[in-house]
Amino acid sequence: MIDVAGRACDLFAPPDPVRGRAVVYLHDIHGRPLQALPALRDLFEAARIPVFGPRTGRSWWLDRAMPGFDAGMTPERFVVDAVRAEVTRRYGVEPPGIALVGSGMGGQGALRLAYRNPAIFPVAGAIAPAIDFHAAMREAHDRDDGDLYDTLWEAYGDVERARQDTAILHVHPLNWPRHQCFASDPADAHWHDGAVRLHSKLVALGIPHRPLLEPHGGNAAFTDLVAADVVKFILDGLDVESRRLA
Repeated sequence: MIDVAGRACDLFAPPDPVRGRAVVYLHDIHGRPLQALPALRDLFEAARIPVFGPRTGRSWWLDRAMPGFDAGMTPERFVVDAVRAEVTRRYGVEPPGIALVGSGMGGQGALRLAYRNPAIFPVAGAIAPAIDFHAAMREAHDRDDGDLYDTLWEAYGDVERARQDTAILHVHPLNWPRHQCFASDPADAHWHDGAVRLHSKLVALGIPHRPLLEPHGGNAAFTDLVAADVVKFILDGLDVESRRLA
């Protein structure tokens, strides 16, 4: 673990990292680091990619003051400014060589941050992204995990105000990350509809993307089932971006 701007950040660093590439992994609402997801961890290790994992609690990676995070810096600016600067300082990696990857809360964060900063993060991958967090706010009283969305209520105070700030509403028809991939399990009753709606919007706008929205089967966790496809997409996107600079 390292300190970045006074906040904790995990660093998964291979002994001989490949030059010019790095990943920022955005954790889910439970705060699980990359090390808790062995399929993803092993694939990035095999690719010799350093992975930074900022810890922000239940911040939803938003660009607004979030309870329990920081009084002077938003979670989004922490990633875009402080974490990005640390990646450059330690490994000399600058955009477009930094990819965003996330799961759950972090999955929507990876997409949302990439939509808002496509020149900085042109490569983004999301697993089970919690895109429609406004719907979770509305349904919180009927959900066993309803308390997980308290920070959203504190930040927005209104479901419609939250909806206006979701990833789908930040898709720009003329300015988008060149490489985006998201995987969602049709069996996920809470979040799959949001991924399908995002796919439909991107298709309608003619924006290239890689949707993984079909059942994958098997008894493994969904992350394990789609990890290879998502990581390959990320690595291929970084390859393309490196050639753009050559």
